[in-house]
This record gives sequence, structure tokens and C-alpha cells, in this order.
Amino acid sequence: MPVQPLRKDEGSNPKTAEEARAFVSYVKSLFMPWNIDALVDGFTEDCVVRFGTVPEFRGRDALRAFFTARSSKQTAYRLNKHFRSLMNDTVANVWDGEWRDADSGVAMRGYGVEIWVMRGGKIAVWEAAFNTGRADQNNSVADLLR
Repeated sequence: MPVQPLRKDEGSNPKTAEEARAFVSYVKSLFMPWNIDALVDGFTEDCVVRFGTVPEFRGRDALRAFFTARSSKQTAYRLNKHFRSLMNDTVANVWDGEWRDADSGVAMRGYGVEIWVMRGGKIAVWEAAFNTGRADQNNSVADLLR
């Protein structure tokens, strides 16, 4: 599968809400099915990733390993991403997704918030907070704090 740039106007960060919304939509499209090459290409070589409780990591090699691990664990992944705000070089979005756990077959779901700091039309810093759980169960605050 050929790698497609995250933005047609490479080298330029989104400047308007519409450009940022289109960028978020395009990133979403790369997850279904997983286009790891294009996802990784959309990050700077020296990217920094802070994703939930995963220890911070840096660089495209680590990012590729992260996406490869996720894609093998999350089958039938369906994702929604929604642009929330743009300020200077920072894009915020929220997401919700559903998938099957590859090991157990259990239907899962998740919700999260992401902040992307952009540089040269690519994501330089990716910070994400999220919650996940079984799709057939509703969690209380107490469940989330266990």
C-alpha cells in the first residue's frame, strides 16, 4: 500500500479550523484499515509520544513498533475522531472507538482526548488520555479507579 502524506500541503501546519478538521479526518482514515506506513510518515523523525500510561517514547521506530503492537491486538478497529480546537501549532481532538481484543475475542470500546503539537505539517508531540473497557459493560467511576 503506498504511503500517503497526512496533508496535501506538506510542510505547513493547519492554519484554520477547517484545515485542522480535515487533518483530523484524514488521520482517522489511516486507522481503518491500519496504514502504519502513512501514520508513521505523518510524524516528525524526533516525535515525542505520551499515550496514556505507556512510558513516553520518541522517534519513528518506536512509533512504528507501537502501532504494530496495537494493530495486532485490536482487530476490526472502528474509530471516530472529532476535531475540537486549533491554537497556533496545537490541534485538539476527541475519539471513540470499538474493536475486538485479538486474544480473547471480547468486544471493547474506548474514548480519549488527544493533543497534537505540529511542526512542518507533521505531528511532533502526541499526548493522549483515554479510557477503555468491555463494550458489553458500563463502568462506574469506581471501576475506572481500580
